[in-house]
Amino acid sequence: MSITTEIKVPYTNFPQLIAQVRPELHEAFDAVITSGRYILGPHLAQFEKEVSEFIGVGHALGFSNGTAALHVALQQMKIGAGDEVITAPNSFLASASSVALAGAEPRFADVGDDMNMDPAALEAAITPRTRAIIPVHLTGRPARMPEIMAIARKHNLLVLEDCAQAIGARRDGRMVGTWGEASAFSLHPLKNLFTFGDSGLLVTNDPELHRRLWMARSHGMSTRDVCDFWSDNNRMDELHAAFLLVHLKKLKQWTEERRSLALRYNDALRGLVKVPDEGAGEYHVYQTYMIRTDRRDQLQDFLRGKGIEALTHYRIPIHMQPAARSLGYKPDDFPAAKKLSETILSLPLYPGLTEEKQEYVQSSIRDFFRA
Repeated sequence: MSITTEIKVPYTNFPQLIAQVRPELHEAFDAVITSGRYILGPHLAQFEKEVSEFIGVGHALGFSNGTAALHVALQQMKIGAGDEVITAPNSFLASASSVALAGAEPRFADVGDDMNMDPAALEAAITPRTRAIIPVHLTGRPARMPEIMAIARKHNLLVLEDCAQAIGARRDGRMVGTWGEASAFSLHPLKNLFTFGDSGLLVTNDPELHRRLWMARSHGMSTRDVCDFWSDNNRMDELHAAFLLVHLKKLKQWTEERRSLALRYNDALRGLVKVPDEGAGEYHVYQTYMIRTDRRDQLQDFLRGKGIEALTHYRIPIHMQPAARSLGYKPDDFPAAKKLSETILSLPLYPGLTEEKQEYVQSSIRDFFRA
């Protein structure tokens, strides 16, 4: 194969992806703007129905974004002042900030080799004030939910899954989002199921929790005239729901494309860097393809020089963010998370990434380590 340095490989390529569904998106747009229903309309109701069937849960609610979904879920699970909620320190900060916004205190448990919460560390972090656990399915890889759920039941703790990056991921044949009392998803443009702006999703099998969440996303109103409790406005727009219905039909295909690309990367790069292999019983959806190397920063600079947009994520673990200073953690309290912050590098991976461009990324990484 002829490889030239004129090849550019962006981290993602939305125009190429959207070209696959452009007519359907235009139809969805026209349907919404001519309907006169822009909030809590039929497209949202249909999306909630179809996505709940896809995930395999009883109830789904469209939210304005994934952070709002986490925050409102905690509030309606009655988590608040005096409570502690344990999550992972190596994720996007929304998992911890939502706890603080609910009035509780975020606490952390270190992660394992899969970059997800280590059940042994979780159990060691539980205190008399612990009320809930937020496991994060980082990069689209399912966390060790059977063990986490066993610990939660042993200690009578609630579980709110952070599935922001992991729609469609499975462990032992069971979808993420179906394990805890409730589960939150992000539908941000960089997620596997996405819309053209911020949106989110909350799912649950608990009908009473669903009833409270349904009101909580709309000012706490049970009818147009009655407000049962004070709450924010966190509804998903009808236009986003219409676009998501189009993308949901492509989700399985796009996920399989991501997996094929990721497994090809794994085969090509294993031995040069640590690659994100799947464990037994895991179905990884590779929202982010993260490799690990002690020469991360040098490799990133080298790839940028070759026109390859490789990104770093979570350079500062949550427990070391300025906002978390009052929690009293030290940099080395979570050594696995700290090591990840120094070694992970995210490579371009998206449906439509050509074999030529992927081979260019792989050969460039080989060239770096040969040099």
